[in-house]
Amino acid sequence: MKPKDIESSIILRNNAPLDDFCGLTPNEIHQLLYYPFGDKSILQFQKSITNDTLDQIPFFRIAEEFLKLIQREKQIKLTQNGALPRKVLGELYEHKFFLECLIESGISKLWREEDSVIIMTARLTVEVAGLVKKSKNKLSVTKNGSKLLFPENRLEFFKTLFNGYTAKFNWAFNDQYTEQPVGQLGFGFSLYLLDKFGAEEHLARFYADKYLRAFPHLLSGFPDRHFSPKEELLKNCYSYRTVDNFFNWFGLITIERSDNFSRKESDKFKRTDLFKQVFVFD
Repeated sequence: MKPKDIESSIILRNNAPLDDFCGLTPNEIHQLLYYPFGDKSILQFQKSITNDTLDQIPFFRIAEEFLKLIQREKQIKLTQNGALPRKVLGELYEHKFFLECLIESGISKLWREEDSVIIMTARLTVEVAGLVKKSKNKLSVTKNGSKLLFPENRLEFFKTLFNGYTAKFNWAFNDQYTEQPVGQLGFGFSLYLLDKFGAEEHLARFYADKYLRAFPHLLSGFPDRHFSPKEELLKNCYSYRTVDNFFNWFGLITIERSDNFSRKESDKFKRTDLFKQVFVFD
């Protein structure tokens, strides 16, 4: 085969839709993986995202109020363990941007950061995003963080936070599944799946199956035990990181829960109207 023919064959192959990618081409997957909002990506933020829309995003609202709280107090002194003091946790939680099932049911109380994983993660994300800095066990708002708190910069604040969460904060920090970037790798593909299938209710397994088919190499990060095969571990990991700690935290889904404590495998969810107000796929 001539070099020119080989080149043409590669171009055709990279632009051919594949079932493993739910109809996307290798080139489209490449962009979603490495340049999710780049010029050549099928994923983009909506050109206009209103304040009403931003108000409906729990993770963003927690981060925003956290920065406002630090700015008001000038700085926040952390505990000896480097965590947020209980008073700060209580003030943030009282906004009720995101309800923790165990706290709302009275089973547990908000004593430590770990009791509200979303608050803890929002705190860590604004740090890695460069909006808050820590010095001598105290937190203060950075120059860029102060700038983004101006009302006219609110959308830029959201995009900075979103990038901080998807590209800089390590999703594996919140669990003990694996250090493999399950869920975080290809988050744009997961958004594509939600765009494509989210109008109907589905189990988390529905999305996890399609994610595993697209990225089977991630199985290498899981042990293969007869009582819990690595495929099941990966799907559980994906469900926790992507469905619970991404889709749900950003207000992109509504979950039909079988009980009031936590999401179960039998719970179904579908896309919210908010999704289309934030993202667009070409």
